Amino acid sequence: MTTLLRSNTTLVWAVLVALTVSSWTAGTHGSPGTHMALSLVIIAIAVFKARLVGLYFMELREAPRWLRAGFEGYCAVVFVLLASMFVLL
Repeated sequence: MTTLLRSNTTLVWAVLVALTVSSWTAGTHGSPGTHMALSLVIIAIAVFKARLVGLYFMELREAPRWLRAGFEGYCAVVFVLLASMFVLL
């Protein structure tokens, strides 16, 4: 049991749960004047969560450098595209 609590995977899982709760709270309890900023924060949290899943649960952290760089670039492109589409459209 103590190894489970010391594992990076358990810590990342707890961070994912905390980020899910925080994005849900931001989405449901935000004030009307902060709609744009909160939406961008929620998009950023979602992309960051996808990055954590890729790195820790799909083991891209230990992958060859080119594969990890491709995944990191993919996450950055997805964030920029989603944020741009939200702001501009």
